[in-house]
Amino acid sequence: MPPPPNFNAKPFVYHQEITLEVETLTNLGVGLGRVDGWVVMVPFALPGETVRVRIYRNHANYSDGDLAEVLKASPARRKAECSLFGECGGCQYQHFAYEEQLAWKQRQVREVLARIGGLSDADVRPTHPSPRQFHYRSKITPHYNRPRRDGSFPIGFLRMGSRDAVVDVPQCPIATEAINAALPPVRNELLTRAGKIRRAGSLLLRETREGVVTDPGNLVSALIGDTQFQFHAGDFFQNNPFILPELVDYALGEAKGDNTKYLLDVYCGVGVFALCGRKLFDRCLGVEVNPDAVRRAQQNARLNRAENCDFIVGDAKQIFAGEKIPPGQTAVLMDPPRAGCDEPFLQQLMAYGPARIVYVSCDPATQARDLKILVAGGYRLLHAQPFDMFPQTRHIECVATLAAAP
Repeated sequence: MPPPPNFNAKPFVYHQEITLEVETLTNLGVGLGRVDGWVVMVPFALPGETVRVRIYRNHANYSDGDLAEVLKASPARRKAECSLFGECGGCQYQHFAYEEQLAWKQRQVREVLARIGGLSDADVRPTHPSPRQFHYRSKITPHYNRPRRDGSFPIGFLRMGSRDAVVDVPQCPIATEAINAALPPVRNELLTRAGKIRRAGSLLLRETREGVVTDPGNLVSALIGDTQFQFHAGDFFQNNPFILPELVDYALGEAKGDNTKYLLDVYCGVGVFALCGRKLFDRCLGVEVNPDAVRRAQQNARLNRAENCDFIVGDAKQIFAGEKIPPGQTAVLMDPPRAGCDEPFLQQLMAYGPARIVYVSCDPATQARDLKILVAGGYRLLHAQPFDMFPQTRHIECVATLAAAP
């Protein structure tokens, strides 16, 4: 048994090289191994690999290192599609076989539900794959800073491990083909003005039914199945249109259950779940704190002749007190921001007592925290279904289904 690490001493000197066996991946997509019990984090190292690591920083209870050499490669290691992989911080998994990306995302959801949610026996289904592994992203926002002293002016995405340094990205393999075709002239136009730029900023390229749009204020449209949505190009709308219909259909199917006639779409945005579910439920009510989004959802309801869909402006914490929809026949479908739900909302949700709760989350950690509260309040977690909205990256979308205890 090795002695415990001395947390008062720095275990490594700057640029010391060590050999490490990688045990697992963190939720940031970083390889993790141990030396005599001391944790070492190594980006771009894969589980099962033996690697040579160059230490560059010590923290209170772990160290960071750069991957200097792969001594024993994982069978899942692949050549990255992008020449900027490892420098650009946008992707973490291009070197990882896609089937293994999916398996690790399922494992990470299972682990976070157990560790944070106390749900060690949760039924976590295999990750639903994206129909496209590359060229799926319908929106990108390249960044730029003031021109450098040497005259260079990179336009792209943040450098791996940096909060402000930008890597020049002329093309992006996870962006759609139409965006990559539109990117060079947009970059060139900005480059002609580089000498006049005095502050950092970002561009927008979004592929829509109207083509690739660069003005955030433009009104654009998208289809999910046979449902049409209009929104401003700069608004939030899911960025993988190829898997989005599958996620929406799944979440609505889970909400429908056996005996639900009504749908409460909380944090509804421009009305995606409520409007796509209009044929499954007698009535759909969407609630959103942003009045502009509610106005757009109401217009989308008229556009789709969804007479059984209503949308109201309101804090999600207050919707249940005056709601007349019978809870025993109601499903609440909620897709909160990355921070998840606050406890007062969850308490009011449980007091209302819907028959089913379907929780869509882009952060399994905050979702697990909230599920712990819901399960303690009497709900059963039936299953969790990860969706791979963003292949080649660490990001995971997860749909959890809960039912009221009998």
